[in-house]
Amino acid sequence: MTAQNMIVAEETLDPADWSEARAVAHRMVDDAIDHVSGVRARPVWQEMPTDVRGTFAGPAPENAQPLEAVYAEIRKNLMPYPMGNVHPRFWMWYMGAGNFTGALADFLAAIDGSNLGGGNMSAAQVDRQVTNWIRDMMSFPEGSSGTLVNGGSMANIIGLMAARNAMAGVDLRQQGVDAMPRPLRFYASDQVHNCHQKAMNLLGLGKRSLCKVPSDDAFRMDLRALKAMVRADLDYGERPACVIATAGTTNTGSIDDLPAMADLCAEEGLWLHVDGCIGALIAIAPYHSHLVAGIERADSLALDLHKGLQAPFDVGCALVRDRKTHRQTFAEDAEYLQKMSRGIAAAEFLHDYNLDTTRGFRALKIWMMLKEHGVAKFGRLIDQGIAQAQYLTGLIAREAALELMAPTVTDVVCFRFNPGWLEDGALRDLNIEIMLQLQEAGIAAVSDTTVKGHHCLRVAICNHRTRCADLDLLVTEVLRLGTSAT
Repeated sequence: MTAQNMIVAEETLDPADWSEARAVAHRMVDDAIDHVSGVRARPVWQEMPTDVRGTFAGPAPENAQPLEAVYAEIRKNLMPYPMGNVHPRFWMWYMGAGNFTGALADFLAAIDGSNLGGGNMSAAQVDRQVTNWIRDMMSFPEGSSGTLVNGGSMANIIGLMAARNAMAGVDLRQQGVDAMPRPLRFYASDQVHNCHQKAMNLLGLGKRSLCKVPSDDAFRMDLRALKAMVRADLDYGERPACVIATAGTTNTGSIDDLPAMADLCAEEGLWLHVDGCIGALIAIAPYHSHLVAGIERADSLALDLHKGLQAPFDVGCALVRDRKTHRQTFAEDAEYLQKMSRGIAAAEFLHDYNLDTTRGFRALKIWMMLKEHGVAKFGRLIDQGIAQAQYLTGLIAREAALELMAPTVTDVVCFRFNPGWLEDGALRDLNIEIMLQLQEAGIAAVSDTTVKGHHCLRVAICNHRTRCADLDLLVTEVLRLGTSAT
């Protein structure tokens, strides 16, 4: 085919008939409202039948089919079998339940189509405004900077990369980690999320650079042990660089002593990074903000906005106190990305603050959600989740066959069914079976973990749809399943 013939046969991805596309789109919105508004009537989760699973094993389609037929397949084979986290009784992993306004925003963001790597456009202004709002919500100073990323793991990597470059003692961008005069040491409690181990490898430092500090009986970093480890590393000729505080551990929801850690870092000249992916936004909760007092003193902070703000996946945020350090860590020049005095490139490139040159318009959902509901409502929802966790803790305390396994500090509750006569291994098997039967029956989704050597069930109430009646049902079903099995 000649070039001229190809031009004659020009095609597009736009619909041939916009009225048909409009009708299908309207049906999608109507079905979406039914799906979300009726979520409580459905099971939390259900196993996908073999024949349905088989439909996802076919080859890529060679030819076109009507949008209506494509959507019919989605309704039949995809929508009935979700993870279940939008359901009010999903407490398995700490991830958030999403919301309808955020979903609409993602649709509008895709229609806008802007690449948020940077540029002189309205979407970039929304992005800057949202990061400024998050900065203010966390009481970071005006000179600090922020960037939206896909989630907490990347937000932590952004902060830790800034810490590494600031504390290395050499220009890492020019010379690399081999030029560092002394090995860097990062300190985190033994309750820290495993994304920090991945970060050490990604940053070229190796897992040995992440020093695990023992936690105390409240699952918080032991500060005496931290001080001793810092002193020992200094004596050994290594470079203590960064303390990673956790505001809301994954296992138990515990919060490190942030003011004391900030004081220690100031005394020792260390960078303070806070992994606040679970608990940072407690700062906006009227009754519980004191739990994260001192978080505003961090040099960098990682947040997960699809957790604390219940945004649809995915959106996280990294804040860095020193804007210059933040930009110097990530900004690179390129002849094809030159800033202009006017036109589309007449603005600071947002990708100068993270790793992604191509970035989706994640900011719009946060912007729309905060505009619609206001910061105060999200703070009340965080208080609500913590109060519900205390309610569940009270239910557990009243049942002789249920055993609380860790203090309930925030909205994570760890407990197990324990009839009182089984060994730990048998208790583990029993509680796993209870967990799996809850999931398979579509009643509730909880996870399991191990705290201080003991296996237990874990309920993470990061769900604005949860009600106390749901927690009543959980306890009733755990007791029923546990009793029937023993």
